[in-house]
Amino acid sequence: MANTRRRMGDRKDGRLLRSLNAFSKFIPYIMPQRVDRLVGYEESFEISEVDRRLRQLRVEGYKGIGLLHFLIACHIRVISMLPGVNRFIAGRRVYAHNDISIVMTVKHSMSVDATETTIKVHFQPTDTIFDVYRKMNEKIEEIKTAEEDNNTEEVAGFFAKFPRFLLRFALTIVRIMDYFGWLPDSIVEASPFHGSMIITDLGSLRIGPVYHHIYNFGTLPVFIAFGSKYRKYEISKKRELVENKYIDTKMVIDEGIVDGHYYAQLLQAYRYMFQHPEILETPPTKVVEDIF
Repeated sequence: MANTRRRMGDRKDGRLLRSLNAFSKFIPYIMPQRVDRLVGYEESFEISEVDRRLRQLRVEGYKGIGLLHFLIACHIRVISMLPGVNRFIAGRRVYAHNDISIVMTVKHSMSVDATETTIKVHFQPTDTIFDVYRKMNEKIEEIKTAEEDNNTEEVAGFFAKFPRFLLRFALTIVRIMDYFGWLPDSIVEASPFHGSMIITDLGSLRIGPVYHHIYNFGTLPVFIAFGSKYRKYEISKKRELVENKYIDTKMVIDEGIVDGHYYAQLLQAYRYMFQHPEILETPPTKVVEDIF
């Protein structure tokens, strides 16, 4: 992301966008809660080319590389072209995230009683799918080999020890600090509510995607869920019966950061990358910076 000096009004995790038009600055006052601004969208993506390329990469030694890595790499590449997707609203102001941080939940095992933990991985807009694969594996391995809880569990455990009345008071203070951007870096890093995007792979549970709300607390602007792969028989342009593979996705997005046309460009970029997955294997030739 852009290396700019922090200015008056900027937060630790984002820079204030001063050149927004008046209506965009007005939206957080009309819709002050994130839940007021949430929009749901669903789309089925044809993944035959993606699936073929991922199988090749697994043969080449990228064990376990899959659709989760691909979708994260897609979103990073979209941000490199459409940086407005990486904005957030806090304290009724619009900011650009200082980096790209992806949040996801990981179960320690595929059993009903297994515990979950949340991980946050930081990326650059020039990262490729191979960078995503490496960074995700490093973070997951770190969680598996750690003898102690990760930062998220430590912070949650600390607050959970408070009596109820004191916990409510403490969280009120935390919300006020977040409103003004005063939260310590350690809490922001541990928080699963602060980031560029949160993603869940429900295909690993063999179910379809759900519309998942985005939390009023924190800075997340996008929640993406995707489900299991499935096959469809269709008539091709050559009037031949062909078998194609699909996944269903559902997105919940904050409409306060950009308009519908901007999100339409995001979805078109997604569609293109699903048909040309190889472009995510090399860095982008140009990174577009957000406005100031």
